[in-house]
Formats: sequence, structure tokens, C-alpha cells
Amino acid sequence: MDATAQQGHDAQTMRPARPRPLSLTEAARLTGAAAPARTVDVTGISLDSRQLRPGDLYAALPGARAHGAQFAEQAERAGAAAVLTDAEGAGLLERARVDLPVVVAPDPRRSVGTIAARVYGSRPEDGTAPVLLAVTGTNGKTTTTYFTNSLLRALGRTTGLIGTIEILAGEQAIPSRLTTPEAPHVHALLALMRERGITAASMEVSSHALEFHRVDGVRFDVAGFTNLTQDHLDLHGSMEEYFSVKARLFTPGRTGRAVVVLQDEDDVWGARMAAHARAQLGADRVDTIALRGDVAEDRDTGPDRHGADWTLTALTRRGIGHSFTLVHRDGRSLRVSTGLPGDFNVANAALAVVMVLASGVDVGQLQRALDEEDPLTTDVPGRMQLIGTEPTAVVDFAHNPDALRRALAAVEPPDGQGRVIVVFGATGERDRTKRPVMGAIAARHADVVIVTDDDPHDEEPAGIREEVAAGARAAAGARAQEVLVLAPRAVAIRAAVAMAGPGDSVLVAGRGHETVQEIRGVDHPLDDREELRAALADAQQGRREDR
Repeated sequence: MDATAQQGHDAQTMRPARPRPLSLTEAARLTGAAAPARTVDVTGISLDSRQLRPGDLYAALPGARAHGAQFAEQAERAGAAAVLTDAEGAGLLERARVDLPVVVAPDPRRSVGTIAARVYGSRPEDGTAPVLLAVTGTNGKTTTTYFTNSLLRALGRTTGLIGTIEILAGEQAIPSRLTTPEAPHVHALLALMRERGITAASMEVSSHALEFHRVDGVRFDVAGFTNLTQDHLDLHGSMEEYFSVKARLFTPGRTGRAVVVLQDEDDVWGARMAAHARAQLGADRVDTIALRGDVAEDRDTGPDRHGADWTLTALTRRGIGHSFTLVHRDGRSLRVSTGLPGDFNVANAALAVVMVLASGVDVGQLQRALDEEDPLTTDVPGRMQLIGTEPTAVVDFAHNPDALRRALAAVEPPDGQGRVIVVFGATGERDRTKRPVMGAIAARHADVVIVTDDDPHDEEPAGIREEVAAGARAAAGARAQEVLVLAPRAVAIRAAVAMAGPGDSVLVAGRGHETVQEIRGVDHPLDDREELRAALADAQQGRREDR
């Protein structure tokens, strides 16, 4: 079973107990297609014939490797009540002689979310649906949703979460394989949360989710925007198209309110997203947060002069994290702190706070939760996760240029005496243009660069490594004294720990929480956190034996 199928398997185990039967005639109307000759009631919808339940509408869609209609016979044996497909799929069904009612739509994928919303009753307008917060952007989505989830729990809410690392419906958790699940799973999960009395939920919304209609039929209460930097250009082709896909979230049909982070005065994408959201939603339904440039210790920028609604001020170090104040243009303020390192986590924390406030929470109640519970120091698996000290050893999901630069800055030894050693690679069959860029960033911000494998997929690993290493070797103004190419990844991690002194920092970047490495269609167990933990333990044991 491939990763997408496994995600379907995991998420399909979480469905509401009481779906709302939908006639196939009504389903056809929702797609804009002609009513079928035969009609039945459907009680669910599935894109995967292997995970289909009796009574489901089987959405037989074209895929990258095969058309879903090729598996319609399997769906029929599993108890499918009907099939939704396109013209190509209809032809395949005729040849297969599947005896099920069929709805033929010009673009069936666009209708899946709408049908799922109706059959599961995921977002009724009767006040029983959870308050729903969405986070999009290149970096920071996962951490921000964990922050909002933790803050909502501190406020006494019963919470749910849908994201890259896991799906939570109250206390039940399952692993996640996609940043945003497919539309039937999203709606089933939201309906299940409502049945279980969950009052607030947070969700990551990726550009893939918007492009492939995974959140169609969902209207969020608040949507937040973190940033936009180079990533996923293999799908979108250009930064302009990447932006336009993200901007789809900030429209009246998808969200009631918006919160947009302005990274600095030169943040063109943040400013454009704020302008877009204001034009779509109305200025009074959009909050902006000015970070005012790079994070520095003991900085107090004072009131914002560029029209942002909230300004980050009084930033100071708090252990490895930071404390700061958010000041609104009307004089309101919130004191905030997070124990997670890095300027990007300051931005993530600020976004989470303003999003929760925008969802309707009283500012005084929010301040009490921030003061009493310290909710923004929650652990986020694989996101600037501290594995050891002496040397400082951190695992982070940074897998694009901007995220890698920020992660390297976050692990810089505070006294300036230690070295930074980074272990990372690049994903196969993805945007190749960022490989040398990431290599150059590593060489400019680390003393030792160790290039290794990420997830090669079906691409030759050695070629990927060399593209990254070439960028590191050619970097102008490079800080790196060594650029090494080592594989497999576990060997590279052990080499980094072996050369690290007590005052150094080791950053293992790119995979974060992931526990398998995919090579030519085969999943190999690999957890950077466990590999780093074991390497540190062995190094410590070796030092004891040498004494």
C-alpha cells in the first residue's frame, strides 16, 4: 500500500456514526451532471476502492498512474452503491460491465468535497460545528496549528487537529501521511469531531490541498497565513501561481476572517495576501501582524508606522525561546512567550494568538490562559525538537531554502564559540531548482555541511546529493570549512555527532517527524530523532570508556 493509500486507510477509520443519506439524483445535481437512470441513497463517499464501505459512492477519478474506474469491480464487491466518474471512467466501466448506477461529471474531483459535506453533515449552520481554524503558508503550518490547539485547550476547549504529523479527534490520535487529507476524509473527520462534542479544531491547509480540492465544501472561521517562500514549484511552476493558489483560501466561500503575518518591510507576499484578503473579506475582517524585521535580543520596535493591526514589540530571550508583546493599534496588548527556539517560532506564536483572538475569545481570558498555562511551549514533533545538549542536537523539518536558513540561525551557539554542523539532503522527484540553493545556504550558515539522502523516491540518490553539494561548494562567501557527502543518512548523522564538541550545534534537517524513508517505492524505517539520540548515546559512552 502506497503512502496515499495508507493515509486513506488511517483516516477512513474515523467516520461519523450517523451519516445523512443522500440520493444519487441529488448528488448528480451537485456535480452539474445529468441524473442517472437509476437512483439510490449513498451513505458515504470514498476515493479508494480498498477502503470503501457498503453504501458508499465510489469516486472513480483519474490518477497519476491509473484511473480509479479500473478498480470499480473491486468497489462493487466491497458494497459500493454507485459510481461518480468522468467520461473516460464511464468508458472503462462499460467495458468492465459494472452493474452500478453511474454519475458522469465533467470534473468529478471538484464535486467530491461538496458531496462529502452533504452526506456527512460536517459543517451545519446550527451552531453545533466546532470553531475551525486553518493555517496555510510555506513554513510554520504545523507548529502554528499545534500552538492554536494548545492555546484552545488552555482556554478549556475540547480540541481536534488535522495536519502533517497526526490527526486528533479529542484524545484519539492516528498518524498522518498528507498535510491535508482527501476531501472525503476531511469532512468525515469534521463530522466525527462534531459528534464527539469537540468545540474547536485546527487544520493545516497546503497548496496541494487547495489545488486538488481537498478542502472544498469547508468554510473556516479563521484562516491564517504564515509566509511564502520557494517550495512546490514542481507543482505550481512559479511563485506567482503558488501565491494565487494560497490566496484561494482567503475568500468569502472559504473563511470568515483572516490573519496575515508581515515578516518584515520587504515581505511582498505577506503584503499582497493582506491586500487580497481585505478586498475579498472586508478590511474589518482581516488582522495583520508586523514582525518588523529580523528577531534580535531586547528589541522594542515601538508602535508600527505602516498600518499593521498588531505589532510585535519588547522581544527578549526566554531560555532558548522568547517573550514578547503584541500591541494593537487601538491600544490593546497581549504578553506572549514561547519556549521553542527560533525567530520563526516567534512568528508562529504571534499568529496563533491573534487567530484564537479572532475566533471570538475575550482578550482578558486569552491573557489569563497565556499567563497561567504557558501553552506556546508545547512540544511539536520534529519541529526544532531538542534531542540533546553538549552538543546541542536538534531535528527540524526544514526542507526548503528559507526554512533551512532560519533553522541554522536558531541553532547558532549563543557564545559564538561553537561550530554549527548540519546534516540534510533534498527530496527526489521534486523542485530541483532549490537543491543548489539549499546547499549554498548551508555553506553560508554552517561550519560543516554534510549532504546526505532525504526521500529519493524513484530518482537516483547520488545525483540528488551531488546537486546539493555542488551548490554548497560554489557558495560565495561560504562559512563552511568542510562539505562532505555521506550516505546512508544514519551514517551521516553519526559522523556529525562524532565530530561535534560539547559547545557545538548539530542540526539534522529535512525530515522532522517522519519515520520512513522512501526509496524506489519501498519504505525503509528511519527516524532522525532516534538515529540522533542513539548516536549521542554512543558518543557519550565512548567518552566514558576513554577516561
